[in-house]
Amino acid sequence: MTSTENKRKELEHILSKENFVKISTAIKLLRNQSPFKGAIELLVAYYDYSDNNSIKRLITDFLNDLKYQASCDEIVAEIKKDIKPDTLRMLISSCWQSGLDYTGYSSDFADLFITADYMTAIECFTVIESSVHKMTRAKKDEITGKIRGSLTDDNSEKMALTLELISVLE
Repeated sequence: MTSTENKRKELEHILSKENFVKISTAIKLLRNQSPFKGAIELLVAYYDYSDNNSIKRLITDFLNDLKYQASCDEIVAEIKKDIKPDTLRMLISSCWQSGLDYTGYSSDFADLFITADYMTAIECFTVIESSVHKMTRAKKDEITGKIRGSLTDDNSEKMALTLELISVLE
């Protein structure tokens, strides 16, 4: 068994026991290193099914403070899974709060923006807005086209947000 597999099994075991002190300690240890492959997946899965708000807050803070660009792939993979709306919003929020560069995933966030509820769309808007200065003109045009193609005659709050996002991209 590799070191990563051992670390993953250990974290999985700690999370399954639901001991706040041990989970808190494990998350603090993760903060001091680049998270091993699978750590984010385990934490997000725990967040998604847990009702323990204290541990959920620890996980949220950990994800908001990620500083390793390599974590972006795993975060986006988790966003694409079938998870609860509050877990999805927390994950998307962590993208812009961490300050990591999600420009390469801007089309994914545009797709989510189009299909998401208003609160999730706000988080997607913020991720796209924080990446817009790094996007090429072609990428901005691609996303603008997607978003324009999704417009309806709906006068909802999301319509105003959609028009604002188009403005930011232009």
